[in-house]
Amino acid sequence: MHLGTQKNDLLGLDGVDPDTLTALLDAAEARVPMAEGVEPAPATLAGRLVANFFFEDSTRTRCSFAAAAQRLGANVVNLAGEGSSMSKGETLADTARNIAAMGVDTIVMRHAASGAALLVARAVDIPVINAGDGRHEHPTQGLLDILTLRRRLGSIRGRTIGIVGDIANSRVARSALFGLTTLGAKVILVGPPTLVGAAFTRIGAGPAMVRVEHDLDAVLPELDAVMMLRIQLERAAGGAIAADYRQLYGLSPDRMERLPAHALVMHPGPLNRGIEIDSAVADHTSRSVILAQVAMGVAVRMAVLEWALRG
Repeated sequence: MHLGTQKNDLLGLDGVDPDTLTALLDAAEARVPMAEGVEPAPATLAGRLVANFFFEDSTRTRCSFAAAAQRLGANVVNLAGEGSSMSKGETLADTARNIAAMGVDTIVMRHAASGAALLVARAVDIPVINAGDGRHEHPTQGLLDILTLRRRLGSIRGRTIGIVGDIANSRVARSALFGLTTLGAKVILVGPPTLVGAAFTRIGAGPAMVRVEHDLDAVLPELDAVMMLRIQLERAAGGAIAADYRQLYGLSPDRMERLPAHALVMHPGPLNRGIEIDSAVADHTSRSVILAQVAMGVAVRMAVLEWALRG
């Protein structure tokens, strides 16, 4: 279950149909001026209580969910694993049930274990929004990446997007892969064999839409956008990385110039500057849309919160 059947859970983009994806993106598009503070947002969630249930470190996702909820008039409760009753042995499901019993209207959840969001969604009667679970998915990140691309490139259908780096450990890559291929884009996954294998062609919309390559320089001229991924040392990726990773897969100014003139540079953050991306590329005024991704995150999370709580 990725979209809830009895309630509006958003646990992943795998299996979400194109019409639902497009509706969420259109709703987010309408919220962009409000997310940016250019227009006042309607208090559609006034009186609602949103619980940010974060058991992994986060800056962009946690803060943007809070900003999205507050712009719509909701109140936010923040809960972390450290300092909660889970440190006394309480189960994740029991903690979630207790939070729900306090009158919380929805839970936004991040956890290191794949499947944790589904476990909580099954335990409570309120909507659960997955803010990243292990190596599984990060659906609102996938939506904000697609919205960023759609605003700059127009239609997603027929575009070719490269995702480069630590694919094996990346929930961001999986959600982007599901969402992009569902909307008709082709995705090229690029990285060392230890971090991206041929099995990835069997997810998303299938082999016709997904390629795996290990030579970044060979695919650069094909791309409408390239998404660079952080090497996830906390998920033991460091042991799989050769010392020459930057030379083989880092996005340098020279590599950026080999992209088509219209191609965009993306990164979900946080950046490992000088490893997967150079500062001159990350901060490029016309190519990089990294800060635009952050801005779109608030608009997407406004739309998702409204969808979860109002239908």
